Amino acid sequence: MLKLWEHPLSPYVQKVKIALYEKNLRFDVEVPQAFTGAPTGYRKANPRLEVPALVDDGFAIFDSTIILDYIEEKWHLPALLPKPPLERARVRMLEEFCDTYYEAINWGMMEILLWRRATGELADTIVARAHQQIEGVHAWLERELGGRAWFNGEAFGYGDLCVWPFVKGSETFGHSPETGSKLAAWLAQIDQRESVRKAFSAAQEFLSSTTAASLPDLLASGTFKRQYRDHRLEWMLRSGGIDVVVEGLRNGTIRFSEEIG
Repeated sequence: MLKLWEHPLSPYVQKVKIALYEKNLRFDVEVPQAFTGAPTGYRKANPRLEVPALVDDGFAIFDSTIILDYIEEKWHLPALLPKPPLERARVRMLEEFCDTYYEAINWGMMEILLWRRATGELADTIVARAHQQIEGVHAWLERELGGRAWFNGEAFGYGDLCVWPFVKGSETFGHSPETGSKLAAWLAQIDQRESVRKAFSAAQEFLSSTTAASLPDLLASGTFKRQYRDHRLEWMLRSGGIDVVVEGLRNGTIRFSEEIG
């Protein structure tokens, strides 16, 4: 049995879940205790203390892109990557863009709207900046979609499952694709897939839980540190949140990538 270390709100987890569901693979899930501040053995599965990590036959694989490659190479059918090398490069670039640029915007929205790191004028400024950036992202994705029904080409695949978590995340935070746009039509279409519905249902369940409501208190208690690595730190600084970073460092509620040793 496969095991997936996860958190249902993570877009990196969501794309892996969708791939596993599309391949009709059975797997168990577990949220690392690291997310509650309790002692954890998760470091053995992923020394970076990030989700996801996939354990297959006792061997742990981390990084969502590497996991997706592993799934595609081990379980060929149904194929999720397009066949032409240029098309494979295109959808992998979509994934890279979403993972390293788009993700930071939604993550920043979560910092303000769920974790309540800022309030008042500062929060309004950061959120407004995020919405401006999302509009730019959606315009770019609209161009990338072009005349296709799917980002992957003629049928659903890798390109779609790598874009969906981020577009859906923006919608959750109040910024949907423009009505009547190709991106909006694509989102409505992909939302009907069983694999996508399962991933989204888990996220909704968490957002409606008492745990989600207590996130600001968890942060204030100092028992949990949010990871500010590379693109996330850059986003918060460029979007007017330098005071958020300084306060988080002062209060010990921010961590960077793990030092390995």
